[in-house]
Amino acid sequence: MSEARRIAPSAAGTAALEVRGLNVYYGGSHALQGVDLTVPHGVLAVVGRNGMGKTTLCKTIMGLVRASSGSIRFAGAELTTLSSAEIARLGIAYVPQGRRLWPSLSVDEHLRLIAAPGGAWSIARIYETFPRLAERRDNLGGQLSGGEQQMLAISRALLANPRALIMDEPTEGLAPVIVEQVEELLARLARETDLTVLLVEQNIGVATAVSDTVAIMVNGRVNRIIDSARLAADRDLQQRLLGVGRHAHEDADAPPDAAPAVAMSPGAAELRARGPRRAYLSNPKPPTRWSEPVPVSQIIAAARTVSDLPALRAAEPASRVELRPLSAGGDPVVLVVGTLDTKGAELRFIRDIVKQQGLRTILVDLSTSGAPSAADIPPHQIAAFGPRGSAGVRPADRGEAVAAMGQAFEAWVRRQNGIAGIISAGGSGGTSMAAQGMRALPVGVPKLLISTVASGNVAAYVGAADIVMMHSVTDVQGLNAISRQVLGNGAHALAGMVKARLAEAAAAPVPRRGGDLPAIGLTMFGVTTPCVRAVTDALEGEAECVVFHATGIGGQCMESLVDQGRLSGVIDITTTEVCDLLLGGVFPAAENRFEAIIRARIPYVGSCGALDMVNFGPPDTIPARYSGRLFHRHNPQVTLMRTTAEENARVGAWIGERLNRIDAPVRFLLPEGGVSALDAPGQPFHDPAADAALFGALRATVRPTATRQLVGLPHHINDRPFAAALVAAYRALHGGGAARGRARRP
Repeated sequence: MSEARRIAPSAAGTAALEVRGLNVYYGGSHALQGVDLTVPHGVLAVVGRNGMGKTTLCKTIMGLVRASSGSIRFAGAELTTLSSAEIARLGIAYVPQGRRLWPSLSVDEHLRLIAAPGGAWSIARIYETFPRLAERRDNLGGQLSGGEQQMLAISRALLANPRALIMDEPTEGLAPVIVEQVEELLARLARETDLTVLLVEQNIGVATAVSDTVAIMVNGRVNRIIDSARLAADRDLQQRLLGVGRHAHEDADAPPDAAPAVAMSPGAAELRARGPRRAYLSNPKPPTRWSEPVPVSQIIAAARTVSDLPALRAAEPASRVELRPLSAGGDPVVLVVGTLDTKGAELRFIRDIVKQQGLRTILVDLSTSGAPSAADIPPHQIAAFGPRGSAGVRPADRGEAVAAMGQAFEAWVRRQNGIAGIISAGGSGGTSMAAQGMRALPVGVPKLLISTVASGNVAAYVGAADIVMMHSVTDVQGLNAISRQVLGNGAHALAGMVKARLAEAAAAPVPRRGGDLPAIGLTMFGVTTPCVRAVTDALEGEAECVVFHATGIGGQCMESLVDQGRLSGVIDITTTEVCDLLLGGVFPAAENRFEAIIRARIPYVGSCGALDMVNFGPPDTIPARYSGRLFHRHNPQVTLMRTTAEENARVGAWIGERLNRIDAPVRFLLPEGGVSALDAPGQPFHDPAADAALFGALRATVRPTATRQLVGLPHHINDRPFAAALVAAYRALHGGGAARGRARRP
């Protein structure tokens, strides 16, 4: 990183933020131990491993955690006696770890809640600084990517027009390309404003790029403040102070250039390096800063003689980690998955029932506590498949550990063969980890989750998979008369599904009418049903039509099956989910809509079905920004809003950009007579000008080639000639299926 990118705190003037002798306790735990820190005008980065007190420092400055003793002064004012609101009014803004946005508010609503007239930062300036937020102004907080959420969290703080900014882990969990964008943003903020910024980071690259000096926290103290250029260049120093696999006190307090206490002769050094030696385990249990010293007699008694060990290597990628077969004979197995350190009795209860049904079981432990495990597959074997190996699962930060273990379990599942079924029981954390692995399994493999969160919105857990979720009724915490019934029902249900599927696979295949037909995916909404029915009727005997309801998850399910190779083609009639994605509806597509088609390179036939509407809930749930618009009550729970010409142009351009990325043959048909049952002449959403804007944006965006074609037709989408054109396009791209005499035409 060039020196020009670093923003040095100004040496001029008095310190904007001073922390002196700060002590904070959580019960008997001494979290901050006499912290001294001076933050002049500019940027000061604070780095350290998890559990070192960085977030506690931020929260204490903001008044969210009370100091036991010590002083925090900002521009001469003492903060330790003030409330969080009073601290904010003094001009200190906070960007918390995890962003903390409202998922049900749009970007614009987030900003308008904070904005006040007369400040240097206005909503207009925010949109100028963050053009991506301007593009996404109508999207809800829960629909934004991680990078967009971080931009919004920073923007929300800036709209308070602060004099100081406290930022806690702004790059946590972001993709590398997004980390670079946030890094550029931090540098620009410090370069173009007079803000005082305290930046807490674990990413050393970001910390050293935006600040000339870096404070390193170890065990609740500021261990040292070091020049960022030196820290960036000294990998050994980074490992000693910030690396994993060492105790926090090792080398932490030694001067950088300190010599060893005892010098050894070359011969003694060689003997120590090569000969057998005694190994002393000084910490039989994982130490913390509050651990009592272990008696010397116990350490000596536990010592053992060892020979040389190979040099430690960096964590290997999951693709190179040893993978053992689930069963020696290759028999299919049922996985019983969860956190055995807290749910061991419940998971073994489930396993025993499944085994009684004659099925082979494997107990998989996803615990993140670091406790010993007697499971068939212990946690460290799963964690090794994560992006950072076992080092990524750090018990000190449960949220980070759960996320890392979920990723590792997904990677482990993807590389396994012979999984006949999977069942899990747990709370929100265990459910999250188990579900991530379940979603990696193909459709059809039985998957059952017994969970405390199963009675709420489970979309985040199920996703596009065929996961069965069962509410645990009681907490999954001990066996009792209720939990035994619920867990037993779940175990018997899973065993029944697995046995039925294995029996079906073992039986002679039943001949299917019309032979083994290729499966194709179709998307449908109520307002495009006549078109879809006509297409499926025409292709009977020629293809097996798998229809997906375009309610957000429908498109994701279809593309998931494309990724699994289960669909040989797509007739994407109803692309309405894109409207909800871009305009904040309740049935939005995922941001990666069309990506599976692009990856699989299968022929694609598509159309504009229901792109005239955005879906909302009951009328009282419609965002205020849409007051005065044209609505249609579809049913008591669904209210439809007609899209405008401007909105249709946005939708057309968004779809067109993705069609340009499909390398396989593309036929996208434009129903110029109307795109839904409500858009026909005489119907409430009939608006030829809005439809024309949609078609015009598609024509302006899509780059026609010999294989990529837009086809305009003077028909309504539900007219039979339009369905016939879709079928003809499919046949043209799939080798002339029209010659098959069994097919009926619409």
